[in-house]
Amino acid sequence: MLLNALLLALREIRRNLLRSFLTVLGIVIGVAAVITMVTLGNGATRMVADQIAGLGSNLLMVMPGQRLGPGRDSAGAPKFKIADIEAIQQQVNGLKAVAPVVGSAVTLVAGTQNWSSTVSGTSNDYFVAGNWKLAAGRQFSDDEERAGKAVCVIGNTVKKELFGKQSPLGSSIRVKAFACEVIGVLAAKGQGGMGMDQDDTVLMPLRTAQRRLTGSLDIGNVMVSLKDATNSTVAIAQLRSLLRERRKLAENADDNFNVMDTKQIAETLSGTVRTMTGLLGAVAAVSLLVGGIGIMNIMLVSVTERTREIGIRLAIGALEHEVLLQFLIESVVLSAFGGLVGVVLAFFACLGLTALMSMPFLFNPGINLTAFAFSAAIGVIFGYVPARRAAQLDPIQALRHE
Repeated sequence: MLLNALLLALREIRRNLLRSFLTVLGIVIGVAAVITMVTLGNGATRMVADQIAGLGSNLLMVMPGQRLGPGRDSAGAPKFKIADIEAIQQQVNGLKAVAPVVGSAVTLVAGTQNWSSTVSGTSNDYFVAGNWKLAAGRQFSDDEERAGKAVCVIGNTVKKELFGKQSPLGSSIRVKAFACEVIGVLAAKGQGGMGMDQDDTVLMPLRTAQRRLTGSLDIGNVMVSLKDATNSTVAIAQLRSLLRERRKLAENADDNFNVMDTKQIAETLSGTVRTMTGLLGAVAAVSLLVGGIGIMNIMLVSVTERTREIGIRLAIGALEHEVLLQFLIESVVLSAFGGLVGVVLAFFACLGLTALMSMPFLFNPGINLTAFAFSAAIGVIFGYVPARRAAQLDPIQALRHE
């Protein structure tokens, strides 16, 4: 009986192909929109998490001032000293690396090429804290760090802009009034948080930058990398207590520094993206309901058109539940077919959009199956009323229908 009802449903759909296509179009658009929104949202969440993780492993950023971002009040806050770095290394537990950083925006010159970039003075702990690998060359030697020699490690973007495809190792880059020997090239990381190019950077020993660039022993910020087993809340509390003591802050005084936990930022941003994804998915799901209304409308029209056929079936012995099943199956076939087309359309749309937006494509079988099942359920829910109406027709009145 089910097979016979399915064949009848397919025959009726084929009789009005254009009308059937327009009917399922709402379901197709709804399913495709829901899957696409959720897939893009998952990709954006992963991209944000990867970009934040790219800044460093279990990383704390310590900066002067009470606020971070545009307008942060670091101008009146005292900078850090090398003694602060040593105190952090000795008195805070569970640390993997502590890297002091001073930065300056400069124009780099190599041969006939020039490029504006950021030069950071730091130590070898910077490579550990920032998860930096070397594509070529080496890190700073102990002698170079102690003596403040003019050596540098450059990012992949700087290498491309100044040296093209040539190896820069052993070459010199002019930084302001002095020449710096290139001893290493960082492995490419790509775009980081806030859209910045992480590879557009030059690293040199801390003392070199202090003597030749900033002219000061002050340290702009500190990167603190925690061991995997370290509780970041406890480490931040120890760090705050130590810095308040060293900066001689009164008990009721506000911190004149800020400790940013990149892990918490990643969780916050990922949570925000997930919330927005849910909202967009809910909005897209509304089109599924619109598609369901379209199916109900066309099924009511179909019942009206086929009233005489229904009367003949009832008159020759068809039961009410058999007529009900026939129209219900027809409705479900329409909606399920629309759902299947929507899933395929969403797959290719996601492939193209993720490539265009440079984000990972995360295929989620769960959301695809859920969207398809929901489209089939739409057929049952919105097809029941027309099917019930057809099943309850009076055979005598139906036979008289013109």
